Amino acid sequence: MRNAIEPWVVDGQRLVSIRQINGLPLSKRQAFYREIIPHIALLRFGIPLSMKDPSGQPLFECVCKPGTSSAVLALRRRWEERDPVILLEIADTPTNQLEVVLFVVNNPDSERFDVDRTPDGYPTDFGTLCRNQTEEVRAMEAGLTPGQVRHGARLARQVIDGFETFVLRLSHDRIHVQPLAYHNAILFERYGFSYAIGQGKMEWIHKEFRPGGILQQRLDGSTPFRQPGQEKSVRGRSWAIYDGILGEAFTNVRMYKRVGIHAGVCTFPQSEW
Repeated sequence: MRNAIEPWVVDGQRLVSIRQINGLPLSKRQAFYREIIPHIALLRFGIPLSMKDPSGQPLFECVCKPGTSSAVLALRRRWEERDPVILLEIADTPTNQLEVVLFVVNNPDSERFDVDRTPDGYPTDFGTLCRNQTEEVRAMEAGLTPGQVRHGARLARQVIDGFETFVLRLSHDRIHVQPLAYHNAILFERYGFSYAIGQGKMEWIHKEFRPGGILQQRLDGSTPFRQPGQEKSVRGRSWAIYDGILGEAFTNVRMYKRVGIHAGVCTFPQSEW
């Protein structure tokens, strides 16, 4: 039972923040953050419980410097692999809440699409600095969403469950997140999140992608990412939004989830992925 989970106490002091965890010795920091990683991820990709390879190289990396209020966690199947199976950045918020800043789950066995770099090697920073449209088209045609370099490993729900337990141990009752793209927001809805800011924007997007709406009319075939019919799927809408169909970036959407509670919010009813 989640309500029976004991809070973390170190040297008589209850831990309530990532900054406090980051002030602990490295071994303790890593032990706390490792609890977020679901065991099914280790089983599925043959990662030892020690999270080290046979030569002793770490497969779990934790960037959590003392004095900081954030942590970046990365779990790899092999030490030398470029893309982690799980990449998670978490942080304290200015209002003393806990936030997921970045959340990526990769299937390392799937094909890679270099949407994160231009052909000459410059990072795209999720398309905000520049774009590799050739790879983006390949990724879209392969069923990926904007920003994905590989297919997902279907572990997101388990990672969120692990983070909920982590949140409870820090004596909090909710998770905050800022979705980076439209499809992220829809996924978080499915996982039980509600909106702190932006539900009206999401509902407007759904309305205007319906027949006769402004966004549906802008799916005019002018780019590979604005093809008629894309309004019918989450992926199609997200690629069009990523391509600028809103006339602005996808911003000002913030979500939260109360631990153990599914909010039941849905801004794209009966959607297909």
